[in-house]
Amino acid sequence: MTPDQKFARYVKISLAGFIVLFLYFVIADLYMPVTPQARVYHPVVQVTPQVSGRVTDVLVTNNQAVEKQQALFKINDEPFELAVQQAELAYDDAKLQNQRLDSSVKAIEAQLAAAQAKLHEQTLLFERGESLLKKRSISEQEYETINANYQSSKANVAAIEAQLSEAKLARGKIGDDNLALRHAQNQLEQAKLNLSYTTVTADTDGKTANLQVTPGTYANKGQPLMAIVANKADLVADFREKSLVHVQIGSTAKVSFDALPGKVFTGKIISFEAGVSDGQLNANGLLSATESSNRWVRDAQRQRIHIQLDEHQMLAKFPSGARATVQLLPDSNIGSWFASMQIRFISVLHFIY
Repeated sequence: MTPDQKFARYVKISLAGFIVLFLYFVIADLYMPVTPQARVYHPVVQVTPQVSGRVTDVLVTNNQAVEKQQALFKINDEPFELAVQQAELAYDDAKLQNQRLDSSVKAIEAQLAAAQAKLHEQTLLFERGESLLKKRSISEQEYETINANYQSSKANVAAIEAQLSEAKLARGKIGDDNLALRHAQNQLEQAKLNLSYTTVTADTDGKTANLQVTPGTYANKGQPLMAIVANKADLVADFREKSLVHVQIGSTAKVSFDALPGKVFTGKIISFEAGVSDGQLNANGLLSATESSNRWVRDAQRQRIHIQLDEHQMLAKFPSGARATVQLLPDSNIGSWFASMQIRFISVLHFIY
């Protein structure tokens, strides 16, 4: 075989190999897609004080494992203890004020009883006066005096009844349903709640991160001072849209983590993301902006899926942001074999890069 013939043979073999690889990648991208764009995400909870004050004690260190409700740091509680004492005094004062109002009600009730007795007496005199006037036994002047006293007694009773009604209204309900006591009790509970907020606790199990607080730091209400990376984790993978045509929820996935080269884990698709940020329209009052590009072939849109490993506790061992490669397996046995070989090859390459 001449050198030209050898060269022509090598060219044909190379072209044939290129065509085979090209067809393999096209078919593989449709029926057994793989993506290196996968990450482990942990929910991150910001630790934000609910009251303001000077930090007195920091009870944890950075990257320390903590449990839910574990104390993280303390804020100077002296002002809040004084607030509780003030609220207790206000509550006691409200009870004392109710006692004063009770005494006032009793006093007005006694006045009303006396006025009603006086009215009863004046009523009898008025009725007798009317009878005597008809018999011409008394003068009209005497009758007018009796009538005036009777009307004055009626008005006095009405006035005292109005005072009694106002006093009872000011007193309110008896017992714990009293409005003044409820207001005072509410203020006392709020003061106690604020006092409890001086000990800042963890909202979830996890690890502390970005600890920026030291004793003496002034903590502002609503201003985050640290974060907790929760133990719960989620594995997400971004695939080109066309690569997900033949997969669905429950499809098998093989996962290789950069941190564990040479190892492959099995999982399944548990959900598809509802959308991406590019597909979100904001009602901002502006006209819609069209997409403009001079490129003939635009970048492929990616869609995010969520994957659950068969080893549920494995993800919690990875830090948030850990990279992974995800291989989706087709239903056919042959395709699954090729896909498994493909992800195993990639996992071995992680020893290199």
